[in-house]
Formats: sequence, structure tokens, C-alpha cells
Amino acid sequence: MNRFDQNSGYFILSRLLLALAVSLSVFQIWQGITSTISATYFRPVHLTWVMVLIFIHYPLVSIAAPANQRWSFAISRTIDLSLSALAVFAGYRIVQFDYNDINYLLFGLTTIDLIAGIAFTALLLEACRRTVGWVMVIIATIFLLYSAFGDMLPGALATKAYSLQELVQFQIFSSNGIFGSALGIAATTVFIFVLFGAFLEVTGAGKFFIDLAFAIAGKYRGGPAKAAVIASAGLGSISGSAIANTVTTGSITIPMMKKLGYRPEQAAGIEAAASTGGQIMPPIMGAGAFVMAQFTGIPYSDIMIASIIPALLYFFCTLLYVHIMACKLELKTINRTEAVLQVMKQGAHFLIPLALITTLLMMGYSPLLVGVAGCASILITAALRKHTRVNTRQIIEGMKSGALLALPISAACGAAGIIVGVVGQTGIGLQFTQFVTALSGGYLFTALLLISLVALILGMGLPVTAAYIVLAVIAVPLLGDFGLPLLTSHLIIFWLSQTSNVTPPIALAAFAGAGVANANPMKSSIEAFKLAAGLFVIPLMMAYTGLINTSGDSLGLIISAIQTLSVIVGMAMAIEGYLLTRLSIIERLLSTASLPILLFNPFGLYWVGIILMLSIVILQWKAIKVH
Repeated sequence: MNRFDQNSGYFILSRLLLALAVSLSVFQIWQGITSTISATYFRPVHLTWVMVLIFIHYPLVSIAAPANQRWSFAISRTIDLSLSALAVFAGYRIVQFDYNDINYLLFGLTTIDLIAGIAFTALLLEACRRTVGWVMVIIATIFLLYSAFGDMLPGALATKAYSLQELVQFQIFSSNGIFGSALGIAATTVFIFVLFGAFLEVTGAGKFFIDLAFAIAGKYRGGPAKAAVIASAGLGSISGSAIANTVTTGSITIPMMKKLGYRPEQAAGIEAAASTGGQIMPPIMGAGAFVMAQFTGIPYSDIMIASIIPALLYFFCTLLYVHIMACKLELKTINRTEAVLQVMKQGAHFLIPLALITTLLMMGYSPLLVGVAGCASILITAALRKHTRVNTRQIIEGMKSGALLALPISAACGAAGIIVGVVGQTGIGLQFTQFVTALSGGYLFTALLLISLVALILGMGLPVTAAYIVLAVIAVPLLGDFGLPLLTSHLIIFWLSQTSNVTPPIALAAFAGAGVANANPMKSSIEAFKLAAGLFVIPLMMAYTGLINTSGDSLGLIISAIQTLSVIVGMAMAIEGYLLTRLSIIERLLSTASLPILLFNPFGLYWVGIILMLSIVILQWKAIKVH
């Protein structure tokens, strides 16, 4: 049989993929425990390994091609394997490079090292194209061209033109470009937590959290929708991807929501908004939060604590819209709900790993070691009960799944390193800051609107983590110029980076939910946008209030939380015309009028807006009692 026959070729490559993916997970765990290899060598090894897996797992031509296209399959797989071999060669040259060599210090790179650096960069862009799409490739390429030909641009956009040798030295043979901090965190902490999420799936812990959410919220009006929000709050951050979480939890929650009476577009929008919120929910807040800790030097435990109240406010916002939606549709409660005690009886032991992770993070342990401890604890915990015990085959499957899920993240962070490197090399970040400052007229609100627009555009083609990295480099200094603290600035950028998942015209999480719900993608994205209003409102409140408590002012934090809560309720009433029952025209006008008072606090009159909101809620409550 021809070796490149689709059946035999697929079998051989699938076994090779399994071996490489599992061995990568083992290598990552070993490095996480021992830290034997320094970052200078570990990062190139990791990224080389990732690119080889990408070229095998994401083929140039689909391996599901018809049998009569055997030779095109053979040629495409030969190209994939050749690219893998070239990646190994380039990675080997980078790892073997002697930074103290006198010839390098005097004369620069040798021809073979220059070729290896160029090849590695090109292969990384191809790996990005296969995993996260053309947009990341185009943006990274534009930044590289800016470094090479920036002297040809007019006025303030102009910069020094760097030679090919200087570009390769900076991007490949230093820690400022591709192998910078973005890849460093993706190759360590993020990978381990993605692996932890994979182990949650194979042990059945993920199903337990979904069942628990249904047991808690399922008996209330719109219960499956509320359960979707609660389950996604718990699982979204662990999965590391709003899109993946939408598909996995949505496969359970969306059909139940449709059966209860939600329109398909509403069900898809609810799941997308909830899954996106999982990325901002402690204790594990997706890949971007670990990158934030690396960028800012602020302990992850501090970031986690500062994010708790904003995250709870976001999910309150989503639950509020879900409840209003259920009331307007006059949905009935659903009886198909297991008792909380019964669910806990079956899977309460799965709470141990999450409690362990939260405790260790609060105690200030390295997130990398915490992730390794989490991986070990989930397997040990599963072994405590016979019905959740996993065998060797399932553990291997979890290792494979974790490695494959991490591929797009590492590739995107490597390409984001190109952008970060160019910003540092050319100083373009300063030009962006000056441009936005001039365009905003010196007003923080206008600057935030412009940054939101940039975040939305970036998010249409970049993964959330990559969008956050790019924005953090160019926009955080701008917010700092307006007097915002470092952590506040980063969290604003981090939240705004999530908006592309739910904002038309390209709302990836909403589109994924629409696929599960068999719904119209654009209508689903409109529903998701409405439900995820907190992603836009809460960063604004971070900027204008003390919602991110960096000074230890507990009273100020409480007041800011109440103020933000009032804004959320006021927006819901103004948009929907409904809270506990339908609003009168006067109530709706009052709620709309209170919003600018609550948002901008003119003359310190925010308390007037709070009183207005409280008054309307009381009137609504009395209206229900009358009926």
C-alpha cells in the first residue's frame, strides 16, 4: 500500500500527532516542576514543538479529501512534514546560538543563522495563518514592514529603517520580540492551565459544574438560561476560550433554553455572553490575566482580588437581562432539575482542585506551580471515587487534548511578540498615544471610546489574548497619561479586548452559539451584545470610579460597586422597558435620565442617580404586589 494513501497516511500521522502532543504535555509539566531550562532556550524549544504540531494537526489541504485526490493529499502532507523539518532545523540553530561568541559581537549573524531566523519567522506566520487566521498574519507583517521601511513614511509616522540583520537579531536572537514575555507566559502558565481544563473534561468535573449550575438555578423562571450563565462563569475561564466554552456548555444549555421557550437567537446570545464572561471571572481568568501579571509585575493574587467585584457585576448584568427576557416571554419554570444535594453527593470532591488553586494563588505561589498542582489534584481527586476514576488511556487523551488546545494560543502570542517588539524598537506606541490624545481633545471618555473601537477592530481577527497584548503595549501608556493607575488601565484594556466575541458584525462566540442553536448568526450577535453590556459599562466605571480598589479604600469600593450596579439596572430598564414588571413612561424616562448622573458623577451627585434607581425598583416591587 502506498505510504501516502489517505488511510495509511492518516494512521501514521495520527500516531505521530499523539506522540508529539503527549510528549509536549509531559515536557511542559516537567519544566513547570523543575524549571531546568532557562527561558532563553525553553521558549524556542516550546514554539518549535508547537509549530511542528500545527503543521501536522492543521494540514495545508484537508485530510478528508476524496480518495481520487490521493496524490494531492500526499503532496500536501509532504509539504507539511517538510515545514515541520524546517521548523526543527531553525529551532535547533536558535537554541544552539552562542550569544557570547566574539564573531557575533563583532560582525553580527552568520548567513546560516540569518536564514534560520528568517525561516522561523515565516513559519510562525504560516502557523498563525492555520490556527488563528489571516488577520494576525497581516497585522504582524505590517509591523515588520514598518520596521524595515518606516523611514519612507511622512511626518510623525516616520521611524528609523532597520536592516534585515537588525530585524532578525531583535525579533529572534533576543528576548524582545517573538521570544518575549507574551510567549513566555503562554509557554508556561497558560499551557498548564489549558491542560488543567482538559483534565477537567476527561474526569467529568466539567459535567459536574454544569449539573450543579442547573441544580441551583434550573427551578427558577428561565432556569436553563440562568444555569448557562452560572456554569459558564465557572468553566469559561478554565477553558481559556469563550468560543470553546460556548460550544461545549452550549451543547447542553442551548437545547434546554430553546425547549423552554427562548428563541434560538436568544439562546445563542445568552450562552455567548456568559461564556465570554468566563474570561474575566477569578480565580482563573483566561490567558490574558497571566500575561497582565507578567507585564505589570503585580502579583496575580492582587489582580484576581481586584477583579472579583467587577466580574460579579458583569454576571449580575447578564443574569438581569436573562431574567427580564424570561419575564417578557412569560416563560414557566422547569421541573427537570436534580437536587443540589444529589449533585453534590456525586461530584463534591471536584471542588477540591478549585479550592486548592484559589488558596495557592491567594498565598502568592507561582501560577505555573499552582497550575501543575491543579493538574495533579484533579487526577488524584477523580481517583477518590470509583465512578470518576480515569484510566491511563483517558489521561493520555487529556494530555493530547490540552496540547492541541494550547497551539493557537502559543502561535498567537509568538506573533504578538513581533508586534510588541516592533513597538519597542520603533517607538510607534508613543505616536499612537499622541494621536489618540490629540483626537480625543484631552477627554478621557472620548479616549476610551477610541480605544474601544480599536479593541473591537483588533478582536475581529485576533484571539482575545493577542488583542489584549497589542492594546496593552499601545494604549496603557495613554490611559496612564490621564492619571489612571497601572492595574486599572490594564484591566480596562483586558475587558475591552473581550468585546469582539459578542459585538456585531463579527462576534465569534455568538456565531459559534448560533451554529449550536441553528440560529441566525447576526441576530444572535445582537442578542449577545445586549446581554454583555457589562463589558462596555464596567470598564467605563473602572475609569471614573474606585471600582478597582488600588488604595485600600473599602468604603469607596462599596460606593463604586453600588454606583455601577445602579448603572446596570438603569440601562436594563431604559433599553428593555421592563424590570420586575413593565415600566411606565415616567419610570423609563427617569431611569434614562439617571444614567449620565451615575456615569459621570457631575458635582458629586451620583447619589441622586442611586436614589432614582432605588425609587423605581420600589415602585416596581409595589406594582407586583398589587397584581
